Parts: sequence; C-alpha cells; structure tokens
Amino acid sequence: MAEKSKTSAPAKGKAKAKGEGAAKAAAAESKGGKQPQEKLPSDYVPGLLQTYRKEIVPALQKRFNYANPMQVPRLAKITINMGVGDAVDDQKYLDAAVSDMEIITGQKPIVTRAKKSISNFKLRQNMAIGCMVTLRRWRMYEFLERFISIAVPRIRDFRGLPEKAFDGFGNYSIGVKEQIIFPEINYDKVTKIRGMNITFVTTAKSDEEAYELLSGFGMPFRRK
Repeated sequence: MAEKSKTSAPAKGKAKAKGEGAAKAAAAESKGGKQPQEKLPSDYVPGLLQTYRKEIVPALQKRFNYANPMQVPRLAKITINMGVGDAVDDQKYLDAAVSDMEIITGQKPIVTRAKKSISNFKLRQNMAIGCMVTLRRWRMYEFLERFISIAVPRIRDFRGLPEKAFDGFGNYSIGVKEQIIFPEINYDKVTKIRGMNITFVTTAKSDEEAYELLSGFGMPFRRK
C-alpha cells in the first residue's frame, strides 16, 4: 500500500472522547441486559458523522484532490456475521448467538442458513448455521464509535488492527475472537465464547482511500 498520509490525524483519538455516552449506556446494558431503545431527537447527528463532515471530508478532499466534497468516500454500511456451527446439534446455541448480537448491535439479527447439505457435518440445506446484522445510518456510526473507543482496547494482547485486511475494493474485514470485548455483554450470562467477522463497506475506489477514511474515524491500525 502506498505511504499513508498524515492528513487523517485530526480525528485520531477523538472517538474515545466522543464515546463516553456510549460507554455509560454499555455499562448499564452489561448489568441488566438489553435496555429499551431511546427515541432519538429529529436533529440527532452521531458524533462520528459530525467528525466525518467537519474534519474527514476536507482532509480527504485535500489529500486526494477531489473536485468536490461529494466525491469523498464514505462509510456505507457495517455487516457483522457470527457462525454457529454447534446449532446443528442444539438450537439453544443459535438463540444465544442471536441474543448476543442483538445486544451488541441494538438491532435484531437475521438467521443465516446453509445453502446446501453436507453429510459429513450433519448439515442439511436451509439449516440455521449463524446470524448476521447489517448496520446503516446512525446505528452504523454508533457501533463504529463503540467498537473503536471501547471494544478494540479490550482485545487480548492488542497490537493494532492489521492494515492488510482490505479486499482491493475499499472494504475492510476483521475477525473478532470473543464477543465479550463488547461491554454490553454480561460475562456471567455468556454460555459460550464466540467470534464474529466484521466488514466495513465504504464507497472508496481504492484501499488507500478507504484506509485514510477509516483512519480519520480513529481506527487504530497497526503501525509498521
């Protein structure tokens, strides 16, 4: 990847400061499970969306010489997938995974199903094998803020997120080994430690542009 510009620095570290409200909500949820969703004011703008508009857009427009702000890449959606292979033997494992993901994202997951039968794994076509959530708009930004400022620092032996996990089309995917890095999860109620795959889908045309975009949000990439 080309040498990274320093123009993404203005917003670095600010996600942590802006995540204080999310941290308090997370602490409340970890004590008592899911909390009722607050009705948001009509003029509500997530903190990281404000950062994008005020800091990231002008920084990237200057860095890549975009003709106008509308050409600046943006975060389109975040998808979270959790595989539940043991659901083949017991439905309760799938129910627990669905519950965990709903608590983490604040959105009800959809159940993913096997596309074909595999006899060696006792897998039948259309059998439930996991769950997934697609986050957009304000839920997407709030999840990103909590992920960067609260969850990532709780990853065991964290040394930074790998830079080479881009797909060549401006999207970034990482694997999380434990759902308990999210403080919304009450460890005492966890039936099994599960991992998940998280994909950040952007409108960037290149990995370099996507890197600068996510860095601007404060994504803690591993430095060489």
